[in-house]
Amino acid sequence: MSFGFPELAAIRLGFGLSPLMPPPADVEAVLAGPASAGPGPEAMTTEKASAFATRFRELRLARREERPEPPEGQEAERRLGELPVEGLRLRVIRALDDPIGFGERLVQFWADHFTVRAADKMNNALALAFVDEAIRPHVNGRFEDMFLAADTHPMMLVYLDQISSRGPGSPVARRRPDRHFGLNENLAREALELHSLGVGAGYDQKDVRELAKLLTGLSFSHQAGFAFRPLWAEPGAETVLGRAYGGGRRDGLDAIRDAFRDIARRPETARHLSRKLAVHFVSDDPSEDLVEAMAATWRDTGGDLPQVYRVLASHPDLASGLRQKVRQPFDFCVAGLRALGIRGEGIARLELSAFRRIAWGPLEAMGQPWGRPKGPDGWPEAADAWIAAQTLAARINWSLRIPRLLLDELPDPREMLVSAFGGTQSAELAWAVPKAESAAEGVALILASGDFNRR
Repeated sequence: MSFGFPELAAIRLGFGLSPLMPPPADVEAVLAGPASAGPGPEAMTTEKASAFATRFRELRLARREERPEPPEGQEAERRLGELPVEGLRLRVIRALDDPIGFGERLVQFWADHFTVRAADKMNNALALAFVDEAIRPHVNGRFEDMFLAADTHPMMLVYLDQISSRGPGSPVARRRPDRHFGLNENLAREALELHSLGVGAGYDQKDVRELAKLLTGLSFSHQAGFAFRPLWAEPGAETVLGRAYGGGRRDGLDAIRDAFRDIARRPETARHLSRKLAVHFVSDDPSEDLVEAMAATWRDTGGDLPQVYRVLASHPDLASGLRQKVRQPFDFCVAGLRALGIRGEGIARLELSAFRRIAWGPLEAMGQPWGRPKGPDGWPEAADAWIAAQTLAARINWSLRIPRLLLDELPDPREMLVSAFGGTQSAELAWAVPKAESAAEGVALILASGDFNRR
């Protein structure tokens, strides 16, 4: 069978083919996805997250002081415990209902690029707000806007402990020498090393320290909210990558904004992030031609992301690199649900315990516990990080169990072979599936196949 751009785009840029939706006809159809990936009516906000956290804090205080527990605190505790699973459910629903899937794939990519993790139940809602406030509004805009929004978002400040950072020469540090206030360089380091320029891009420890000084003053607490506190800020100008920022009394966030804009527009950032996009969507070892084409467009447009996505979606490597990427567990589960003809409304109707069995637990078994990457560099891209004996067994188990849990009647495997692959299936799989002894066996053969686990 033959296939063309529509099938390639759905498999490589989206969450796979579905019997319920046609694949994208052209590049313009693909690029409509990111334009629709903004926050929805269910979006979490920092304000809502702080309300949850404040009520939960009051509950913990009551327990510590052995006072009666406030009912609103008990409800906040329950909701904060459920929110990570509900957040995953909402992401799955949007991925299933996205006609192509490219927009939701990009949300996943950028949320991982700017990794945050809630260390305790208190900040579970804030982690959801991070995606809805810092990632979704900017996924189809300019990188510099997302960069600033992500790295100054309250969740990032909490995750990288920026809220503990004080300028050594700041008024508060001079007044309280007994507190031994000092710089925390975590955010500055990740902003340069992971979020923009990349490792080995020509900056040094002095640049990290100077940026860390510039970032002093950023603060957040669930009680007081987000603010820039001049009394915490290091006085004077800081020089980052040869340019001076701040130094005036009222610079504050404006100086930070200027620095992030300049870092975002540097050619090293263009190349680092163009390559990272190419690695995620096309190949663990992308061609120099693809990376440079994307980086050139990034430089020419000042980091206009839709134009960079256009180069990615229209490059010949999209076809030549088929099956060179292993689907990460989240991608695999969503692609499997789409191939089975599951809609978002079907997932929304499930009891939370049932959804845990379908997605939350399997993701952990496959090596990608939701919302809990090991470090600020997010999930790995290399194929061997995802395909090992134990995690492969979890994928096979999912392929055997989940279709029968969700569907009263399984699809005909011969028809599913066509609808799930659109002609991209290997000759070996095309031979094996019709010979399956049952529909369950045939469906499992499709979902557990190397063809399906790679895109």
